Amino acid sequence: MVRPKEFDEDAVLLKAMHLFWDQGYEKTSMQELISHMGIHRGSLYDTFGDKRSLYIKTLKRYSDMLEQSVKRRLAETHTAKEAIRLLFEMVIQQREELPDGCFITNTAVELAQHDAEAKECVQLSWNFTERLICNLIEEGQRSGELAKHLQPESLSFFLNNALIGLRVMVKSITDKEKLEHIVETNMSILN
Repeated sequence: MVRPKEFDEDAVLLKAMHLFWDQGYEKTSMQELISHMGIHRGSLYDTFGDKRSLYIKTLKRYSDMLEQSVKRRLAETHTAKEAIRLLFEMVIQQREELPDGCFITNTAVELAQHDAEAKECVQLSWNFTERLICNLIEEGQRSGELAKHLQPESLSFFLNNALIGLRVMVKSITDKEKLEHIVETNMSILN
């Protein structure tokens, strides 16, 4: 007979996510994961698989959380420009709340070049952001807020690239005024 789990699977997955997010994949040992998650080695392997499988699960969980957070926050905006600006502002706000940067961006830098599944997770997240921005630009064009000559898809690539760059910069730049100037410069392309 199979014993029922004595832990909340999502809660321990989030613990693993935060450890990977803080330290990265390579630096995080299995013993650190077991200690941090508060479960036995056998439970970790039975529930999540090996370290790499656990990492991919945490990355997917983070991506889902990020997408839901973005959708929830954007629902509070009223215009396309306001929504796009909010995407940039969220990156700066995260610096104060989550000093480890963006887990997706960290993964892109550390693993995407050498791990196809990690690369796919990163690409799916970035595709989500590009589609979101593209849709916002198209909505702005339909409402008359944004000029018709703007190319939504190309701009979505550009603005997502700027967001990724900002996510890297916030890990080391503490000058909020400089970061806000970067946001303003990126937003000026929509004028």
